[in-house]
Amino acid sequence: MMMLILLISGFIAFVSMHKHTLNMLLSLEFIMLSLVVGLTFLATNLEMESYFILYFLTFAACEGALGLSIIVAMIRSHGSDFFWSFNVLQC
Repeated sequence: MMMLILLISGFIAFVSMHKHTLNMLLSLEFIMLSLVVGLTFLATNLEMESYFILYFLTFAACEGALGLSIIVAMIRSHGSDFFWSFNVLQC
């Protein structure tokens, strides 16, 4: 039940903060954290192997690093990380 509340609050934060890239990245990381908590509870209750959780955490860390690199590239090229500050059609 707690994982579902964390997941829904992460989705609400992701939808409500869609103009600022850093806040979207933080809400995506919160969603990933809630999924890790849910997978951990599921693995302990069903006595499954816990290696899948480590793979999932690895992909979550790679997703965070990729998001931060996109934010750095966007700030260097456009000056800010707001979506409204740059034009997608402009080269």
